[in-house]
Amino acid sequence: MSKVKAGGSSKNNRDSAGKRLGIKLYGGQPVKTGQIIVRQTGATKRAGKGTFMSRDYTIHAKTDGTVRYKNRKIKKFTGKSAPRTEVVVE
Repeated sequence: MSKVKAGGSSKNNRDSAGKRLGIKLYGGQPVKTGQIIVRQTGATKRAGKGTFMSRDYTIHAKTDGTVRYKNRKIKKFTGKSAPRTEVVVE
């Protein structure tokens, strides 16, 4: 007979590292070409004038300038309009 009770293995001890998403530069802050402005999952914010979106939906600055955020209504495929924030570098 065993003197010690069996020590079961824990099943809920796995977790992934944080992705460090979010806004990196806020409105009114200066930005240089190529700098990351927003890191996001999916296109919750749209790339406007002076910016471009990479394939993982990160918004970068295309030119030097100042970051600005605008609220826009974007038409979806169904015809319904949804509010989205547009990132602009001026």
